[in-house]
Amino acid sequence: MLTCQAKHYYWLALSAFFGLFILLMLWHTILAPSTRFPVALLLILNVTPLLIPLRGFLHANKKSCAWIAYISLFYIIQGITECYANDAERYYAAFEIFFSFQLFLGAACYVRTVSISHPTPPHA
Repeated sequence: MLTCQAKHYYWLALSAFFGLFILLMLWHTILAPSTRFPVALLLILNVTPLLIPLRGFLHANKKSCAWIAYISLFYIIQGITECYANDAERYYAAFEIFFSFQLFLGAACYVRTVSISHPTPPHA
């Protein structure tokens, strides 16, 4: 059974995940589609890493949540780069930084809380 604190961290990570996912989809299709690259290519490169551990993340799997935390670091770096380099899309990049940092903190704290309350038994 999950503690109340672990549930809060999981819901924080889950809401940040869907916020980041929706932001990336809207950013590259409706809000500011690229004129240099195909939209499909940008969606594949930006959204696919989020979808890889999605099934386990939705089932609150500890390993999948850890992988989501690692993957969110990529989006933090991408958002900082876009915020610095692209004046026209600076606000979208700021939201990307916000959601990815929230995803990192929520997923990392969830994994830590679950690991402390339910430690993995050593292999025999």
